[in-house]
Amino acid sequence: MASPPQTEAKRVAPRLYLVTPRVEDAVAFARELAPVLAATDIAAVLLRLAPGGESELIRRVKALAPIVQGTGAALVLDGHPDLVARAGADGAHLTGIDAFNDAIGSLKPDRIAGAGGMHTRHDSMLAAEASADYVLFGEPDVDGARPSFGAIEDRVAWWAEVFQSPCVAFAANFDEVGPLAAAGADFVAIGDCIWSDARGPAIAIADAAERLTLPEKV
Repeated sequence: MASPPQTEAKRVAPRLYLVTPRVEDAVAFARELAPVLAATDIAAVLLRLAPGGESELIRRVKALAPIVQGTGAALVLDGHPDLVARAGADGAHLTGIDAFNDAIGSLKPDRIAGAGGMHTRHDSMLAAEASADYVLFGEPDVDGARPSFGAIEDRVAWWAEVFQSPCVAFAANFDEVGPLAAAGADFVAIGDCIWSDARGPAIAIADAAERLTLPEKV
């Protein structure tokens, strides 16, 4: 008697990774951030800090950390790995393989070390081999440029098929969220389009969350 066909395990829908604007006034931003965190499930917040002295940057992080972590989300700093422990953050996101390699020793094993700005597949694999907690694809560079959306989808699908390390895919707008989820992202990062949405960021993030639902397989 023939064995029944094995069914593929149902993949869990990805979670959101919220990217903040450049934060200068943490107290004012906290009032905007809290309702966004309350609107839906958010796995982590990538905190982008406006330039400032070390003590000031630490104060900003400390003002926001309880708000983020109180919801169960991780607070990850965009750069500044040297401030993570002192400011009470959960980890740092490092852009470029050299920055990642320079910082990982100070973060692991107790803190999150995320890798972004991986311009080649080889760099992405090196970051994963070095125990990156995730690799981010599709984020804009300092000039706002990013690969074509098709290239981002391809990179995410390749990673999801080959590697176990979590993949974060950056969505520049709401229409990219669903396709990136379907491509195999474990997390979908979203930022500027949330904060600039005329409906308000809390409604916008809830909209993004609804788009994470994976299509049912026939």
